[in-house]
Order: sequence, then structure tokens, then C-alpha cells
Amino acid sequence: MTNLQSRSFLGVYLMLVMMVGGACASSPRPSGHLTSAPVEGIHLLDEPHAPLWKETKGRDGIFTIQDGILHIPGSFGGLKYVGYMGEMFEDFELHLEFRLTKGANSGVLFRTQPESPHQTGPEVQVLDSHGKEPSRYTCGAIYDVVTPMFEMSMPAGEWNSYDITFKGTHLVVVMNGWKIIDTDFSLMTMPIGKFKTPYAEFPLSGYLFLQDHHHEVWYRNIVVRKL
Repeated sequence: MTNLQSRSFLGVYLMLVMMVGGACASSPRPSGHLTSAPVEGIHLLDEPHAPLWKETKGRDGIFTIQDGILHIPGSFGGLKYVGYMGEMFEDFELHLEFRLTKGANSGVLFRTQPESPHQTGPEVQVLDSHGKEPSRYTCGAIYDVVTPMFEMSMPAGEWNSYDITFKGTHLVVVMNGWKIIDTDFSLMTMPIGKFKTPYAEFPLSGYLFLQDHHHEVWYRNIVVRKL
């Protein structure tokens, strides 16, 4: 091959790479929509239930609840957790909506225990990861364990919805109208990710917690329907 032919071949190759890369970058992605909060169920942020939210160590200023919105302003000095301590939940349907600031990180944990929320129950990741490829750390993931089928989060500043069904060991997560997780924890008989306990051995009943990961986040329309 002559130098001229080599340069010509290289030019065509680079052009094809750019075309394929551009096509991949502009590939259509699914778009979702905020789902409506159910009327039936326990509205955990209404007037009778709002006082039952507690920070795990009883510290003030970690969160506020006003006009049906739970606001976590963000703090420093280790992870903190805000839990609904009115009762434990076993099988349930959970609807909630959340809004994030740029780069914010939080999480929804359920069937967990106050002494160690992050190690005693599963966590659905809440993260500003709009536009990223799904991973076991992006929004909607079962943190460090299960990768969502799609990355469905809205841009920072917009509201998102989760509709979560947990029956026995079967968990389904719908985010902004799209099913992104459908998994059975009974198959996870060995420790996975950061967890010391196999998911198959987690308790089938526990409390609902929200994570304070040093970033500002808002939650609203948290409704539980027991199954």
C-alpha cells in the first residue's frame, strides 16, 4: 500500500468512526413522565403522619416537613437518615416523588432498621445522573447490586416519581412511568456489593428511610399501600 493509499484509508476510517460515534451519541433514549400519586393508601407526609418522621440519632435541622414536602438541606459529617417511625412495612406499594439539586445524591431505603439503615435493607438510588448510561450506581439502581434497565431520571430541578412494589422477595421499580427493575432477592444467597448480608437473608419487614448524603433534595407525595 502506498503512502497516498494509506492516508486515504486512514481518512475514510476516521470518518466512519466519527459517523458511528455521532450516531451512538444521538441515539434516541426513552423519555418518561411523572406519575400521579394514588388517592388510597397511607399519606406519610400529611398532618397526622408528618410528626412520625425522625432522624436516626434525634438530631435537629437535618430535615423539615412543610406543606407536604420533606426537605433535606444537606449536611456534613457522615451519612444521615430520616425515617418514618410510625410503623414497619412488609409487602407494599410505595409511591414517592423527589427533586434534586445539581450533583445531588440521596436514596430510598425500605424494610430496614434504625441502628444501621444502609446495611439492613435495600436502597433504591436517588442521584442526579440524567443522561448517563445506567449502572448499579445511577438513579433507579438497587444501590451497588442491580442495574436499572433504563436511566429515566429528569434533569436536576425537575420532579421524578418512583412506584415501587415489594412483595415477599420480589421487587419492581417503576421510574417516571417506566419499569426499570424487576428482580427476586431470594436468588441473592451470597453477599453482593457493599453488603455483608446476602439479600436473601434480609428481614421481610422494616422501616422506610431517606438518605441525607450531604446534598439538598426534596420529597413529596409519599404514599404507602399495604398488600
